[in-house]
Amino acid sequence: MSEASSKELYEVKKTLKELENKKGRGTELVSVYIPPEKQISDVAKQMRDELGQSANIKSKQTRKNVQSAIEVIIQRLKLFPKPPEKGLIMFVGMIPKGGPGTEKMETYVFQPPEPVQTYTYHCDSQFFIEPLRDIIEYKEVYGVLVLDRKEATIAVLRGKRIDIVKHLTSGVPGKHKAGGQSQRRFDRVIELAAHEFLKRIGRYTDEAFMPLKDELKGVLVGGPGHTKNDFVEGDYINYEINDKIINIVDTSYTGDFGIREVIDESSDALEELDIMKEKKLMRKFLTGLISESGLSTYGEDEVRNNLQMGAVETLIISENLKSRRLTFECPACGTITQQTIRQHQDIPEERCPNCNEIMKVVKNEETAEELIELADEVNTDVEVISIETEEGTQLDKAFGGIAGILRYKVK
Repeated sequence: MSEASSKELYEVKKTLKELENKKGRGTELVSVYIPPEKQISDVAKQMRDELGQSANIKSKQTRKNVQSAIEVIIQRLKLFPKPPEKGLIMFVGMIPKGGPGTEKMETYVFQPPEPVQTYTYHCDSQFFIEPLRDIIEYKEVYGVLVLDRKEATIAVLRGKRIDIVKHLTSGVPGKHKAGGQSQRRFDRVIELAAHEFLKRIGRYTDEAFMPLKDELKGVLVGGPGHTKNDFVEGDYINYEINDKIINIVDTSYTGDFGIREVIDESSDALEELDIMKEKKLMRKFLTGLISESGLSTYGEDEVRNNLQMGAVETLIISENLKSRRLTFECPACGTITQQTIRQHQDIPEERCPNCNEIMKVVKNEETAEELIELADEVNTDVEVISIETEEGTQLDKAFGGIAGILRYKVK
């Protein structure tokens, strides 16, 4: 399954921010989450059933608005013979713009960056956005393994979702009370059985994690006792997976409880990993500024020009970037000009440089959105940097929130 692009994630986060502030007058905002395996015909049937049930709503206005929203959903479903590969999310409802009678139907239909897990139909005074927030909160994928001599559990962590991939039991014998030669012989049997169990864990670990190795951000290992250390230090798993181990922790449990314990104990390591990634990227950018290579660029105009040339390898944007990009067109001669303004600044009056006519705004978008779209067109990687680190604050304050690492030096 393809990983979401930076533009997709940015668009969904932007939509989520918009949805947080939407409120209806009654319980008339409809939210629908459709998993990829769900039949569209089944969803359409339920919507028709809900349309019939909505006739029982006492408030005439609420009833009318709910029915209108469901009818919009039914019409939109006709555009999809089947759900997209990651499912479909729909938010539809009448949003008041002021006093009574100012409601306007708003519709949001999109494929999320990660798969929808559960079919949901929800009707309330606000859109049901919690599942969407969980989907996009973390897009990173981690492998998780917890083991001891008796059992092992392999799982994949996607955001907040834990998928148990495999549970293994060993059959390794426990302690034996025999003495002398019998005890030594039995100890050898136990060690051989334990070794074979670790080999089996390694085989299933490779099967679970190798297909994900390109998107796997790290592997977490845990368990009671020393078995986990023997496993990591031994030659039991593919070196590409072993190289991705970022944390080894002691746990009280194995099984599902052990998996959750490993994740809880690794929260600091995961947070530090994100911070270190941002620090490393910003160090590379800052080094390029002071070195002879000159492979760094910053400032909106300069970065945009280099992007258009295809010279930017990585576009770096601050999550705190607050500006909009306006495109003006002259209605008389067709001249196009562009201008960047602060997020909440009033749109200025722009006159055509050729004929002095007042120009019209034909495009109004966030600067970050425009730059990410441009980056996608020229196959440039995009990294959005938080302001929680010193480097992130430096990007925001000293470099205007926009920078880039170049593929080659630009004169």
